[in-house]
Amino acid sequence: MAQHAVELILTRQLASCLSVPIVLFGPTGDVLFYNEPAEALLGMRFQETGPLTLVESDRRVRLTDERGAEIPRAARPSAIALGQQRPAHSQMWMTAADGTRRAVEVTAFPLLAEAGGLLGAAVMFWERDGR
Repeated sequence: MAQHAVELILTRQLASCLSVPIVLFGPTGDVLFYNEPAEALLGMRFQETGPLTLVESDRRVRLTDERGAEIPRAARPSAIALGQQRPAHSQMWMTAADGTRRAVEVTAFPLLAEAGGLLGAAVMFWERDGR
């Protein structure tokens, strides 16, 4: 992350220390980092994948509603945080890279520079009981 803003570097460092699963997105929706707790739910290790393009992350992890219909990208909390620069929360189903399907809660918030520019978004998520 040497070419990224210091705020993104610090957010990655913070995410590495937290027990909640966190994915860090760049301003275009590419996955810049996900922490160890996120690895367990995403079914893949960051050390093995490294950063992922938006297309690649969509290919590896599928987000759907309870009936299995794909959630449109614009309706996802990460896209709302990036596109509208506001926090967003949702419940959805995630089929991880390893094929495991889980009910999850997702909360995303934008990361803004002091000058007001968009740096990216942080997305926290956790498994629900599936009901």
